[in-house]
Amino acid sequence: MKVLGIDIGGSGMKGAPVDTRTGELLAERYRVETPQPATPENMIEKVGEIARHFNWRGRIGCGFPAAILQGKVMTASNIDKSWIGREVGSDFEKVTNCPTVVINDADAAGLAEVAFGAGKNKKGLLFVVTVGTGIGSALINNGQLVANTELGHLYLNGMVAEKFVADSVRKKEKLSWDEWGKRFDQYLGHIYKLFYPDMIIVGGGASKKYKLYKEHLSIGDKVVPAVLLNNAGIVGAALAGRSN
Repeated sequence: MKVLGIDIGGSGMKGAPVDTRTGELLAERYRVETPQPATPENMIEKVGEIARHFNWRGRIGCGFPAAILQGKVMTASNIDKSWIGREVGSDFEKVTNCPTVVINDADAAGLAEVAFGAGKNKKGLLFVVTVGTGIGSALINNGQLVANTELGHLYLNGMVAEKFVADSVRKKEKLSWDEWGKRFDQYLGHIYKLFYPDMIIVGGGASKKYKLYKEHLSIGDKVVPAVLLNNAGIVGAALAGRSN
């Protein structure tokens, strides 16, 4: 089944049609900047732009940077607070005229990596961390997603973890990959002591630079880069759109 997958992040919104049987992108992905301020009105229009770019008339799955409970936005760390309480799927359906399913963006990436990536055919507890504007997380236990974990919001060194270790923080503070890798190792060590996952999969924008900081990750071979890299959110969103 072909589904338009849309991945919404704090800095960019990107989409592509996906063959949900294989995880293959069926066209070059289309990306737009996440509008600032990231208000409902501004972001809804950008989702419409992505759908129009592909002249899309089928199902849509969307990964959204918030906890999503029964279709409703519950949090707003890297988007405008006015999103909280909105029925985001309905908002996107109105602008695209297509049936739309919305899930947390990191959960989408987790679904993709379990279906087609580093977590394929793996048993036990998998932790997927997406590193970008913020820190997203997905927990998959024996193939079952535990939704809306939001583990980038744990406290680390007296602050919310994503304020210490997100890729946006690395850029803002002009940290070297060595300096940032040591911070990231602290975060992963904290996660490991809380959950003892069998595998930690690093996704998001920082997954493309994994080789530049992997030597600083002390958990060893339990940590692997995402196979789908920064396309995981698009693929996982499409999977969510197919199954609902």
